Amino acid sequence: MLSLSRSRLRFLISSLLSFVCVLLVAACSTDAPTSEAVSPAADPAAVPVLRVAVNPAFPPFEFKAADGSLQGFDIDLINAIGGTAGFLIDFDELSFDDLIRNLYGGQVDVAISAITINRDRSERVAFSRPYFKSGLAIAIREADTDITAFDSLNGKRVGVERGTTSELKAQTLVNADVKRFASAPQALQDLAAGRLDAVINDAPVTLYAIQSGSVSGLKLLDPLLSEEFYGIAVPKDSPYLEPINAALTTLIDNGTYAQIYQRWFAAEPPPLPDTAPL
Repeated sequence: MLSLSRSRLRFLISSLLSFVCVLLVAACSTDAPTSEAVSPAADPAAVPVLRVAVNPAFPPFEFKAADGSLQGFDIDLINAIGGTAGFLIDFDELSFDDLIRNLYGGQVDVAISAITINRDRSERVAFSRPYFKSGLAIAIREADTDITAFDSLNGKRVGVERGTTSELKAQTLVNADVKRFASAPQALQDLAAGRLDAVINDAPVTLYAIQSGSVSGLKLLDPLLSEEFYGIAVPKDSPYLEPINAALTTLIDNGTYAQIYQRWFAAEPPPLPDTAPL
């Protein structure tokens, strides 16, 4: 039996009412993404609450709006998964470095923050089926003609986000001055200001930063350095993995996933595999 404080119970009741209102609004709107939500239990105390860790410094996947609310592709997706599986979502904001650490330590139930599925992480946590296809790309200033490929970064000042696959890739360079940042937008700002020669980062994130005008005077090099897939991370043997996967499959099959994807990327989503290559 779950023991709840009075304040926690009020939080759950409030969250449940908000959840129901969202479903009603979505059902009446032809523009908003919809999902086949499972009705929560009548007793709010019996509704599972997922403690979801996010790093809100990675637009368009997760970021904080001017009013302080969390927004982004991952935020919309995990909320839709919660609605479909019958979970309430309680977000916990962490640095990217702390996502897997807190998940592994049991402080949170789920982590979603454009986390690339790879062999090292898969040894410590379990991942859902892939929910996004991405890849690493090199960003440089538009006027730069010296950097044309990955090998051109040897001996250069290269920015990466700490704890990411971008950092791992940069570590293979020769005599490069690899500068590690708390967030990718910070690295891109330093690149635009001339304090870096290049930034290695997830292609959709860098492209969004350029197209949205948050940074200017930058471009991406072709081709991508890698093909990667993002997954929702949970502890090993988590009871939430199966319902998360089932809900994600439902959202893909019923078109809700495509609606969320189109909202943030203005494009049709590419096909996704059932499992990610490691």
